[in-house]
Amino acid sequence: FLPREQAEECPKCQVELCRPPVGCPAGLVRDHCGCCWECGNAEGQLCDLDASSNFYGRCGEDLECEIQDEDLSAGEVPVPQCVCTNQEVICGTDGKTYENICKLREAKIHACEYTHTVCFKMHTAQFFSSFSTAPLISTPPRDIINVEGSDVIFGCEVSSYPMAFVEWRKEGQSIFLPADDSHMAVQARGGPQRFEITGWLQIQKIRKEDEGIYTCFAKNKYGEQVYCHGRKELLDSMPKSLVQWTQIHLE
Repeated sequence: FLPREQAEECPKCQVELCRPPVGCPAGLVRDHCGCCWECGNAEGQLCDLDASSNFYGRCGEDLECEIQDEDLSAGEVPVPQCVCTNQEVICGTDGKTYENICKLREAKIHACEYTHTVCFKMHTAQFFSSFSTAPLISTPPRDIINVEGSDVIFGCEVSSYPMAFVEWRKEGQSIFLPADDSHMAVQARGGPQRFEITGWLQIQKIRKEDEGIYTCFAKNKYGEQVYCHGRKELLDSMPKSLVQWTQIHLE
């Protein structure tokens, strides 16, 4: 039942007069009168903490209106925002990692709008706790133009479950770096996001012979993905790994 003051201002519900909502990344909710469907507020948007209020609007599917603890601890005026009820990191069937189910739903709606298609089943989700996936390079290494004698660092961010193993190789060489080269070093650590690992290749005091293409390999025991940016000759020699290459030029 609606509160008395709210019921008094709501006309009789005539569903046939309701305008169909369009482009609702957070799903649909009933309006404050409980009659027509409208777009729910997305994660991070302001919302009405009191159900009888109708100022900011209601949160969408799998979202709750909450006041953040950090606002209270910082002494700020508490402002209610929509928060996803499930904060598990999940993987969509598009091969991308999403912070939670709410972010995946937003991506699905935006993708359907972009392609002008009705695609309710385009994305499905599985929680990483019960889902294994091949590596996905979220931030590939970039091309670098530098002068001889300087230092360069390549970075490579990878998402996967279980965690991937990141390696580097220079084009034309069969061994992984740094091998026995004392002016090269490789490092890796978890992050910046959950289920991500970042690998680095550092080359100190680069020389003319260091010029070339460097490849980031991300491997685990699941699936097979290869990204070579036009280097098709690499495809047959890199199974069960995700590959991204970059170049270094000297001036």
